[in-house]
Amino acid sequence: MSSKPSLSSSSRSHAAMTLTTASAATAVAAHTAMETLALKLAEICSHAAEDYPWDPPRRFTVLAQRLQLLVAQLSHPGVLPSSPAVSTALRGIAGDVSATVSTLSSYRSRSRIYVLIHCLPLCSSLRSLCSSLASSLALLDAPLSCQPDLQKRASDLARDFLLSDLRVTETEERVYSALQREGEARESGQKAVQSGIIMDLARALGAGPEALADQIKLLRSDLTGPSTSPAERRILVSLEKIFGSWLATEPCVADRSIDVDFDENATIPPFKNFLCPLTKVVMKDPVVLESLQTYERGEIKHWFDWCLEDGRDPTCPVTGQVLQSLELKPNIGLAGAIEEWVNRNIEVQIKSAVQCLGQETSSSLESVERALDNVYRISEEHPTSRYRVRNAGIVGLVVKMLKEQSKMLGPELRTKALMVMDSVAKDHESKLMMLEEGLSRLAIRSLNGSSEKEREYALNLLLQFSHDRGYCAKLASEKGALVLLSSLAENLQYPRLSNMAEEVLKNMEKEEDNVQHLAVVGRFQPLLNRLCEGSEDVRINMANIVGNMKLTNTYKEHVARQGGRALIAMLSSKPEGRASSLQALYNLSTLDDNSTILVDFGLLPALNNILFMTRPDDQPDLKDLAALTISNIVSNTGHWELSFADDQGHLMQSESVIHSLLQLLTNSSSKCQIAILKILCGIASSPQALELAAAHIGSGNGIAIILPFLEHPETEQRINAFKLANLLSRNLGLALAYELRTSNKLISLKEKLLDPQCLSG
Repeated sequence: MSSKPSLSSSSRSHAAMTLTTASAATAVAAHTAMETLALKLAEICSHAAEDYPWDPPRRFTVLAQRLQLLVAQLSHPGVLPSSPAVSTALRGIAGDVSATVSTLSSYRSRSRIYVLIHCLPLCSSLRSLCSSLASSLALLDAPLSCQPDLQKRASDLARDFLLSDLRVTETEERVYSALQREGEARESGQKAVQSGIIMDLARALGAGPEALADQIKLLRSDLTGPSTSPAERRILVSLEKIFGSWLATEPCVADRSIDVDFDENATIPPFKNFLCPLTKVVMKDPVVLESLQTYERGEIKHWFDWCLEDGRDPTCPVTGQVLQSLELKPNIGLAGAIEEWVNRNIEVQIKSAVQCLGQETSSSLESVERALDNVYRISEEHPTSRYRVRNAGIVGLVVKMLKEQSKMLGPELRTKALMVMDSVAKDHESKLMMLEEGLSRLAIRSLNGSSEKEREYALNLLLQFSHDRGYCAKLASEKGALVLLSSLAENLQYPRLSNMAEEVLKNMEKEEDNVQHLAVVGRFQPLLNRLCEGSEDVRINMANIVGNMKLTNTYKEHVARQGGRALIAMLSSKPEGRASSLQALYNLSTLDDNSTILVDFGLLPALNNILFMTRPDDQPDLKDLAALTISNIVSNTGHWELSFADDQGHLMQSESVIHSLLQLLTNSSSKCQIAILKILCGIASSPQALELAAAHIGSGNGIAIILPFLEHPETEQRINAFKLANLLSRNLGLALAYELRTSNKLISLKEKLLDPQCLSG
């Protein structure tokens, strides 16, 4: 058997030295950790637990004080053995305690609102450090087995650190959640919710309004550094805004009972219990919670909804009590007292307003403004009392003031007066009274005002008036009303005013009597809608309007495109419809560009049917209008030549149509003869139609029919006949010369051509 190799004396010496070095290093590390631990604990314990207004740092400080006593005992020589386990434990405890210093510093040195913004992360940090300290202290259990008393103290402290379970209060957690929501730019919005947040914040801080303002200032100081996050800045801005709004609504309240000597003509400030704690506004529907606190019904509902949306139990904003029931019980007694107070103050304010507004020039502008403000407040806050304003004669007084003192009032007070009337007009009887007093004319005048607000309230009034169908027709006839409204509707520089003016005009469009007035200012759509979709009688009325209006070229084209088909369809209706639509089509055909549009819609067959067919119920001038309209169309060459002129598919230059025109020329009214001569001139003027038309004129004895018109006693017939003869001479020159010679009219024609008076009439 071989023997195991033995260590040399040098190897054993080296190992011993290594162990000695390791032990020394461990001892040094433990000693360093113990010194660090003592210093950090001294720093922590230099602040009493009572110095902290927060529960987590208070409880941690108490545990730290116990740890400081334990460390002091462990630092005695020989108490702790020098071992890696002890060194590890001490270094772990020292590291955790060092980390705690910065967390506790935030609790002490930062503003209290800053702590609330970070209360959950700070508490979580302390809780995590407590757990870590418990684990490190547990490592000392075995090394302290020879010291039972110290072992128990360390063990108890480790257990207490582990079970400390540091937590924020429910109020602090609610405030933290609300602040985080503000930091995420999810604005609280409702006044009631903002007030609830402020109350929760004040309760968490144990602070009144002044102290809360100071804390917000301190928060601003905390957030001046570059490390401030965007969320923290948003929270600060939101708190400043909410708190500023909350302070701004602090009302004046009555602090005593009314005694027998109280001035009956003075208003009484609201008593404090009349105000909703959330809005500081007098309640209209007071309700009581299970906490016995009273709120305005709608406002406390907003708060409940916000709480539920935020994932928290609804609370009473004033007391912070978590509510088991959300039942809202009417506070009948308080509601009655408030109603009595409101009625008494309304009576006083109306009486004062009547006195002020009725004094005309003796009242100062400040008192007039105050009176208008009071009336507006009554109307808006107490709609059921508008009848009192009306019965007191205030409507008439304000209208009279606007009529007689408009310049003296200036734009600001005129605006306020219109604002008051706009509010009071929601009472139907008051609105009728305003219309009788002529307020609409004053509102129209204000549409020209320099103040945007004045124009806005004038439009508001006119909008209310325009809902009254009986008044709509009157509004359209008011001088300048439609021009001003149309101008405002088209002015997109002021979108709100534009939309309101457009709405007034749309209400006016509902009345048929307004259609012509609207068309005059260029609003043709109501007319076109009725022309295309209305009953037969309505369409006839609309066609009459188009036929008798003086239209610009732009409007002629617009009406032709939108209503041309409907007008052409009416040519086959009853006689009244044919006459009206034909007059309208004649009006539209006077624009050259409309020829193509109307021909494409099929106008020529309809016109030729009227021209060539005799109906017993037709009015005598229908043929004249039809012929004049055709003459307007064919005077513009280049499109009608290829379009059907009748239901059989003939063209205007076809034999059938030309012969019918020649036949009608010999047997029609003077006006119709002129129109037919113009039609033939138009056809002969077209390079596409001339050759065929000339041939059919020749074959239809047209020369013999046309030549007598050269000597017609009426100038217009002569002029058109000469023009037609000239156009036909290119193709029918020989036939014309022959006919003139055989009829002995050549010399006469020569004389007439040389006589300017004969051609010009």
